[in-house]
Amino acid sequence: MPTRTRIAVIGVGNEFRRDDGVALAVLARLRERAADRPLPTGTVLATCDGDPARLIGSWEGADLAVVVDAAHAHPVRPGRVHRLALDADALDRPRTTSSHGLGLGEAVELARVLGRLPRCLVVYAVEGADSAWGTGLSPSVEAVVEPLAESVEEEIVRHRSAVARAGEE
Repeated sequence: MPTRTRIAVIGVGNEFRRDDGVALAVLARLRERAADRPLPTGTVLATCDGDPARLIGSWEGADLAVVVDAAHAHPVRPGRVHRLALDADALDRPRTTSSHGLGLGEAVELARVLGRLPRCLVVYAVEGADSAWGTGLSPSVEAVVEPLAESVEEEIVRHRSAVARAGEE
């Protein structure tokens, strides 16, 4: 019998701060795609405003957590996506910062100290161009929504395959 694992896909952002809503757009796209291709059983799609306690609560108990967030980087290249894989046993701080006050790095460090990290944490950080008040993504950020939704789905498939292989050994 295959091992069932909980997978959490968490979109961090604010849809009323333009490009800061990219993660919410990716989750909306994943929900649309799931109508034709359901995500594996045990996969949870959640949104978060970036509060570290809520973020930790969203991934608590997950074998795999995939977090999508807008990021600030210098120099900025709007639409550039950074993928960071953090293993619970070998943590490295993210190279980009969240577009929120307290960011993902603080949540990861707090979860590490509390022993509440998922076994595997993958972060997709998207560089934004505009975080002013308003709705809608800038064109360069909008262009990465579909490919990023595909990348998240592939991440889930890779994880499920690795779990299945480990169960066979």
